[in-house]
Amino acid sequence: MRPLSHPRPPLARLALAALAVLLVAATPVRDDPHLALEEIEGTNAIATVKRWNGDTAAKLTAHPRFAAYRKRAEALLEDDAQIAAPDQIIDGNVLNVWHDARNPRGLWRIASLDSFASGSPQWTVLIDLDALGRAEKKSWVWHGVTCRAPAYDRCMVALADGGTDAVVEREFDIAGRRFVPGGFVVPQAKTKVAWAGPDALYVATDYGPGSMTTSGYARRLKLWRRGTPLAQARQLAEIAADDVELSVSTIVADDAAYPIATREIDTYRHETFHIAADGRLVRTPLPLDADVQDIIDGRLVAQLNSDWGKYPAGSLVAYPVADLLAGKSAAIEQVMVPTRTQSIEQVSAGKSVLWVKLLDDVSGKIVALTRTAGGWRQEAAALPGNSTIDLDATAGVRDVAFATVQGMLTPPTLYAVTPGAAPRAVQALPARFDASNMTVEQRFATAKDGVRIPYFLVRRKDVTGPVPALVHAYGGFRSAQTPSYLTEEPYRAGPTALFWVEEGNAYILANIRGGGEYGPAWHDATVREKHQTAFDDFYAVAEDLVRTGVSAAGRIAASGRSNGGLLVGAAMTQRPQLYGAVVMGSPLTDMKRYSHLLAGASWMGEYGDPDKPEDWAFIRRYSPYQALKRGVRYPAPFIYTSTKDDRVHPGHARKFAARLQQFGSPFYYYEALEGGHAAGADRKEDAYRAALITTYLDTVLGTPPAAARSPRR
Repeated sequence: MRPLSHPRPPLARLALAALAVLLVAATPVRDDPHLALEEIEGTNAIATVKRWNGDTAAKLTAHPRFAAYRKRAEALLEDDAQIAAPDQIIDGNVLNVWHDARNPRGLWRIASLDSFASGSPQWTVLIDLDALGRAEKKSWVWHGVTCRAPAYDRCMVALADGGTDAVVEREFDIAGRRFVPGGFVVPQAKTKVAWAGPDALYVATDYGPGSMTTSGYARRLKLWRRGTPLAQARQLAEIAADDVELSVSTIVADDAAYPIATREIDTYRHETFHIAADGRLVRTPLPLDADVQDIIDGRLVAQLNSDWGKYPAGSLVAYPVADLLAGKSAAIEQVMVPTRTQSIEQVSAGKSVLWVKLLDDVSGKIVALTRTAGGWRQEAAALPGNSTIDLDATAGVRDVAFATVQGMLTPPTLYAVTPGAAPRAVQALPARFDASNMTVEQRFATAKDGVRIPYFLVRRKDVTGPVPALVHAYGGFRSAQTPSYLTEEPYRAGPTALFWVEEGNAYILANIRGGGEYGPAWHDATVREKHQTAFDDFYAVAEDLVRTGVSAAGRIAASGRSNGGLLVGAAMTQRPQLYGAVVMGSPLTDMKRYSHLLAGASWMGEYGDPDKPEDWAFIRRYSPYQALKRGVRYPAPFIYTSTKDDRVHPGHARKFAARLQQFGSPFYYYEALEGGHAAGADRKEDAYRAALITTYLDTVLGTPPAAARSPRR
């Protein structure tokens, strides 16, 4: 067995390492006058946040259309007419978390697979999150569930107080619809659990001092048996403190459970291990950057992110698990190779079919793969083209997949897909706005290095440019941005996007490099010292809007969240004349400090290590916080985050605002007190933020003319 740990360094090396950490930590303290804003719940920091929130509310809620925006946003986001997409299919049942106006935190509920597939599901509520929160005096936010197979009678439910990434894991009895008295409970932490039989769990969590990595995730995996204290659980593995995380999960196939442990070395490299029945960890033969997808017919299917021998990057490969656990050489077989314009995004196994969702020039497709004596046979599902498709869930008890299909102007429809048959609509949403006078088109901008960058443009047919344009993008972490219905984007720009287009403006979703739109190479073009490529692609899209008369310099709003917040922060500081507004959500801005804040160290594979002079040399060229200069006329940004965000530290947003204030540059700021990295704990919070953003855009880019302002509904 290859040990899942590193040898301890000599004491002299430890002392030098500790001294280096102290020196690194000391430098920003001396140079940064706003460091106190990193105190998440600090008295002065919270007082500053509340003052900024109040100033922003006073300016924007007084806007003559704010109340109408907020009311309509709430109606759209809390409408009972929603797709009840399956979150998980266990045995012959569908699990779903439902949100509406009466249940803002949600109902966790269950229905039989047959009733769900018929389009008339008979739901039974398992947990009322709002009622539970009131009863326990907690602000519970749903974070998922892990159910034990093959009985599927008990589940570990993850709940976050206020929406943080840290959760409390509690054992729940499905039949009894209650938490199990005296059952398994893992205290609040960034925890991963998996069932190890009917009365045991694999648990990776915070076990006290020294048990968490510098990224803030678990570094020890233990086997916890029922009836014993968690502190006495048997340790199975431990990783180094400077690794990212040790996680655990279970894949269920053919009524068998396959527990898997993963040592995350950095952002994109990880060792994957099968956990044998006796607790041994058996390493997979996969390269470090391959991603495990699912198991079918006893074979583990993985996606490659770089060339591996004769198998190209982006392809799917498989090997028999039993051979590996028996100590034999596991024969690798090729499952699927995407074309030059394709990118595999989701893979999920049914009973005998492997379902693959891919992008082809950013248009979604579903393919069913069946293993035969001659290889893997492909069959494409006849779903609507030029759409965004989400593979919601597959059933292990039969070969059926559920997929949601939508477009920017086409409301979502949930389909049941089976091999050899036409997809059947299970549920379709009615149109929520009049799109008859709107048009959406895919265009391509030319990047600085000549690469074609796709983007989607939505606007009214009766409005000619140039008009104000809202451009949203992400550009990192292999995360593709696909066009969805304009009311269905609470964490991007919607329903702001809808309001914006109805008023006669343009909305653009840009597929810049850094995402996964065209496979691993599309992302690799922006990693580490190449990250400026993502920014240049973003500018190329804006310049194409100007060149084609859609908009004009100074009338374009840059929009992005998280890594996208870093993107628009760079746009604001590098090209201030090109943009007239900046919507900066949950952003990274201080790239000198990011690796020392919350989960930041886990992203060094994407950006580099700012503590290394050779890496800081290229990071400092774009770090927005350091790039701000006194006397430069910047577009006034709308900066939003959450106090409870324990992934991207709210200090990034706070310090960026403070430096703008120090330099006398205007800004708008809103920090939700709950919500975690999603920036909103429920739909009402999302609606409030959408109304703030829309009035901000109207304010800084100018009120549209009366003729263009009349929405067609």
